Amino acid sequence: MYHNPVLLNECMEGLNIRPEGTYADVTFGGGGHSRAIMERLSTGHLYAFDQDEDAAKNIIDDERFTFIPQNFSYFKNFIQLYHQGKIDGVIADLGVSSHQFDTPEKGFSTRFEGRLDMRMSQSNPVDAASIVNSYDQTELCRVLSLYGEVPNAHLIASDIIMARDIEPIETTTQLKETILSHLPHGRENKTLAQVFQALRIEVNHEMEALNSFLSQCADVLKPGGRLVVLSYHSLEDRMVKNYIKTGNAEGKEEKDFFGNSMTPYKIINRKPIVPSEEEIQQNNRARSAKLRVAERK
Repeated sequence: MYHNPVLLNECMEGLNIRPEGTYADVTFGGGGHSRAIMERLSTGHLYAFDQDEDAAKNIIDDERFTFIPQNFSYFKNFIQLYHQGKIDGVIADLGVSSHQFDTPEKGFSTRFEGRLDMRMSQSNPVDAASIVNSYDQTELCRVLSLYGEVPNAHLIASDIIMARDIEPIETTTQLKETILSHLPHGRENKTLAQVFQALRIEVNHEMEALNSFLSQCADVLKPGGRLVVLSYHSLEDRMVKNYIKTGNAEGKEEKDFFGNSMTPYKIINRKPIVPSEEEIQQNNRARSAKLRVAERK
């Protein structure tokens, strides 16, 4: 079972859907956001992207719907291939679906015994086990610090190096047992989740893919078109915020001759929209979600 879409009504409001418009859902997954968009279209069209082979099982049987089995880092190329002209809106729900977390053999979750896989697409030749067993201590420490903000990253990296010298670390349970002694007391589960998050981001090149996607959006959207992005950790949210505010990942504001900001976007919500307590109780996945909406100038 796929997750309930996070902040569904707020996302639809953010997209400001025109019934005859053209839209893209670049993280199709279980199709929750896509189905809500389709309900609001008359003669419009929706293009949906997903690199996970399992997502193809949820394809919507409708001539107004096109499924593109690709990573969203190739967004612009494929939209231009399938569609003449620019589009009215794009939505991205970043992070991992409940279906992926709840499938033990995918290795995303700290809750289950499974192979250290963590690949969003099985065509990716590098999984989490190959990273854990081949990166040197400096590289492991970089990944854990940068992508997981893991406390004791250098000690955890050292534990991994010593353990894999005895035997390869192939499963989620092996990894957990290897680093247990350096997980902060009372914060074991949170730190484990940070370690798994860091490895997942590295395996799937998530930050590079997000940067690539965001850099293409301004070229694909019509004036007045909407960009709607749900993020789940500070690294993603910071990059989304920077692109919306300045048009680049670094957040460097460029101004024209008259001193006006050259960002291609108008910010729709100054502060990120977050889920209500009620939604978090119904759907735990929503707890860290932040929604940002921008409009193409």
